Amino acid sequence: MDLRLIIETAGRYLDFAGVAVMVIGALVSVPLALRRRNLPAGGGRPGRSLYKEYRQLLGRSILLGLELLVAADIIRTVAVTPTFTSVGVLAVIVVIRTFLSFSLELEITGRWPWQKDTEPASTTGSA
Repeated sequence: MDLRLIIETAGRYLDFAGVAVMVIGALVSVPLALRRRNLPAGGGRPGRSLYKEYRQLLGRSILLGLELLVAADIIRTVAVTPTFTSVGVLAVIVVIRTFLSFSLELEITGRWPWQKDTEPASTTGSA
């Protein structure tokens, strides 16, 4: 089997995985947001609307999907005879997706990715 074909196939699978993560995340976020809102006192997040819960969960799935899409683009562009044009297009795609990732992270957590977590570690791991 040709190495180029293997790399292209791996890139396609990562593309598919990235899109699948976003679609499945959008669907699964609805029941998860409802479940979080219905947790007993102390387990839920007081003052948070269902919309905000859903938006946070959806944002996380979009972030993960974007990371997979960037990985697929890097694999296909760098591993298969890179040209200045293909690397330039990859750079633009990575910059746009990085900007989207930073924006989503700010929307989800309320801070930039490089800022330290101000919440205690015990509350971030519970679902």
